[in-house]
Amino acid sequence: MPTAIIMINVDVGKENELADKILEIPQVKDVYVVYGVHDIIAIVEAASMDELRSTITDRIRRMDGVKSTMTSIVVMHKKK
Repeated sequence: MPTAIIMINVDVGKENELADKILEIPQVKDVYVVYGVHDIIAIVEAASMDELRSTITDRIRRMDGVKSTMTSIVVMHKKK
């Protein structure tokens, strides 16, 4: 199952509102509001790479208030 970690920069003051909206997307598994270079980190899992791409480009990146994103595609997931 393709997975991506999306680092998102948003307009000032929109962090909590956008985190809630992003979490409503079915492919989004976790959302973190963070301090630092980025404002929100989202974990996205999809059934295919096309679905993953569509979720990121058509749903997350086009949200009003999202300034920019940086995506890392997960190659391997290890758990403790």
